Amino acid sequence: MQYGDTEDSRGDLSMAERLTRNWNELLQELRVMQTGAQILTGFLLTVPFSDRFEHLDDTQRVIYLCVMVGSVVTTCVIVAPASFHRVLFRQRERDWLVAASHQCARVGLAGLAIVSTGVVLLVFDVVVGTTAGIIAATSVVVLFGSLWLGLPLVVRRR
Repeated sequence: MQYGDTEDSRGDLSMAERLTRNWNELLQELRVMQTGAQILTGFLLTVPFSDRFEHLDDTQRVIYLCVMVGSVVTTCVIVAPASFHRVLFRQRERDWLVAASHQCARVGLAGLAIVSTGVVLLVFDVVVGTTAGIIAATSVVVLFGSLWLGLPLVVRRR
């Protein structure tokens, strides 16, 4: 077996075994994302209660509200597969569950990248200024794009 080969690529797994393995891998990925999304959401929900919040200008408040709502939506999307599983438990819908959860993971990753970028934009805008916020947010977009999309696509093409 070469580096990167899996039992799946050799055809040793039945469809049910493959779905179970894929479901378990998705759950691990979603657990990692869920923790980050929940911590970020919790942090964002406390921001309006800080003394500095009243000093935000209108644009910063709009950015904050967009980022906060995006964070809640992202958390909902990332946690949705657990609800799917609960509702569909023992209903023989594992194939649908894996496919839907895969889409939730993809949307959740995009949401985390967008929300994290928005947080960086807001923090830099408040602390240093709008230009610094735009530069920092652009840098974060490049980082997310390179690591989360670019690198895996390069590896997949090999």
